[in-house]
Amino acid sequence: MSDKVPPGDSSSGSSNKEVASSSIPKSIEELLKLLSTGEELTESQKKEMKDYKFWKTQPVPKLNEKILKEGPIETKKPEDIPDTPFPLLKDFEWTTVDIDEKDQLQEVYELLYENYVEDQDATFRFNYSPEFFNWSLKCPGWKKEWHAGVRVKSTGKLCAFIAATPITLKLTKSQTIIPSVEINFLCIHKKLRSKRLAPVLIKEITRRVNKCDIWQALYTAGVVLPSPVSTCRYTHRPLNWSKLNDVEFSHLPSDQTKSSMVAKYALPNTTNTKGLRPMEWEDVDQVYDLLVKFEERFELIQSFDKEEVAHWFLGRTTKEGESSTVIKTYVVENDEGKITDFFSYYLLPFTVLNNPKHSELGIAYLYYYASESAFVEGGESKYKARLVSLMNDALITSKKFGVDVFNCLSAQDNSFFIEKCKFGSGDGFLNYYLFNYKTWPIYGGIDPITKEVTSDKGSGIGVVMK
Repeated sequence: MSDKVPPGDSSSGSSNKEVASSSIPKSIEELLKLLSTGEELTESQKKEMKDYKFWKTQPVPKLNEKILKEGPIETKKPEDIPDTPFPLLKDFEWTTVDIDEKDQLQEVYELLYENYVEDQDATFRFNYSPEFFNWSLKCPGWKKEWHAGVRVKSTGKLCAFIAATPITLKLTKSQTIIPSVEINFLCIHKKLRSKRLAPVLIKEITRRVNKCDIWQALYTAGVVLPSPVSTCRYTHRPLNWSKLNDVEFSHLPSDQTKSSMVAKYALPNTTNTKGLRPMEWEDVDQVYDLLVKFEERFELIQSFDKEEVAHWFLGRTTKEGESSTVIKTYVVENDEGKITDFFSYYLLPFTVLNNPKHSELGIAYLYYYASESAFVEGGESKYKARLVSLMNDALITSKKFGVDVFNCLSAQDNSFFIEKCKFGSGDGFLNYYLFNYKTWPIYGGIDPITKEVTSDKGSGIGVVMK
């Protein structure tokens, strides 16, 4: 469950934003919010978490469990898995959503737009596009049966959805390859949150994936569940501060003026890096080679093949495909024709509700990047400086796509540029989970006590969720 947090810029004084969660019973909702903000639990709260019934039945580590050995928790075979879906309440029925069908894709859009994630004040909502769904759900190896929905029998209305997409994970310390899926878009209609559909959705998507002989999954959530392998923090870099102030994303600090805040976040109109240009089809091989080499810096990564590189960084798997309006990738080519760096980000705008001036916020999320400067012996300071320069150029290029705020996590080596590129820590934390797999905790780029982003070392999380 890739649980993106709606904008909330605590560094500039905005109120805390909360994720509308469809995956937790309301009786422990407040408890999980406390956990997600790192607050100390009372004894009664600890007992309540101990009694968390659904996750106690799943192959996941217990909260605060000391990991003694890395590896799968359960081992089964596809023939051990039932062929029939899990039972639903009599008013509902399972459906496999065919996102190649325009009408069914529209149903998913409407369900997520109205019910997926919004802030506590109902100010912002994700505004997904058909192309975003095609990019995020139809990667190489995707399966239609991994797009599971629930309909109301009497009306046929789609009221719940969950998706799985194939992903190959790798733990670099042990060089362990883990065929997996990424779980995303768990969404239940607001009026049905009391029907306990979320656990059944999770079990059903697990059944469908297991029948294909895949037993592990990666998912993320803003709340703490049993048991995070890592925690990262969201950070935000304003590009259009005046607009962000208008929609109450960013508030005016008491010691600043509006003009001083605009000046603080101003960027040049032209990029600085020589040889920077949009990625082209002919760059796939070099980008693949650089990415594979660079990703070994981190402990938990996604292992790509070249077809996946083409899909995830160009938005297509053929040379003739159209340029993507979702994923933007830029490469740096030197005078010898070698690609020395690249960066990428994806665009996912927000609808702004009940605001007389603005109806949409342009949002960019940092995706993958790599740089040859990371491999220069004794050149850590040069590598950090190169990252700062590349990310400033990423910010500049994003302006022409109407981006108002650029988001990134404390994952990868992001902590090396977050402060210098004027990203501010937001209210949101993202917890990473492995289903049916135990591994030792991985550093997420934040201090385990204060939860502040650290700048002295990169994180161990190299995989980026959509």
